[in-house]
Amino acid sequence: MCLSLAAQPQFYSFSPSVGSGSGSPYSIIGEGRITAIRVWETYNSNIRGFQFRYGSIWSPVAGYTYGEAQEMELFDDEAIIQISGKYAHYVQWMVFTTNKGRSLCVGQPYGYSFNMYPTHSEAELRFISGRVHGAITSIQAHWAVVDTSSNSH
Repeated sequence: MCLSLAAQPQFYSFSPSVGSGSGSPYSIIGEGRITAIRVWETYNSNIRGFQFRYGSIWSPVAGYTYGEAQEMELFDDEAIIQISGKYAHYVQWMVFTTNKGRSLCVGQPYGYSFNMYPTHSEAELRFISGRVHGAITSIQAHWAVVDTSSNSH
């Protein structure tokens, strides 16, 4: 797999999967920085689907859309640096936190806790992957330093 990362491979890190992991695999990946995120939930219960915008291009939806999405648009030089939440069979609750101290909270805080973050202080969320079966059954996060010298925001 090839990513547009800074030249140092040690800037990449991976947060292992949480959740039951049943169903079909998904991944959301794109070019450049994540500039916005959408998350769908099932009526104050579990996480149904995700969508990221890279630059000005929205990714396909991973999982399912259901009702109105919770959405956060990132500012210039803002990046997702932490994903935390709770899971049981499904991912129940998620908090996406940025380097500017803002958060997007979706779902209900029920189940086992998890906390994902990069190992390098300059890294940010690049993509997520996991499994889906009716709703999101697992998530794992992939972190890296983005080379912004060739990407416009």
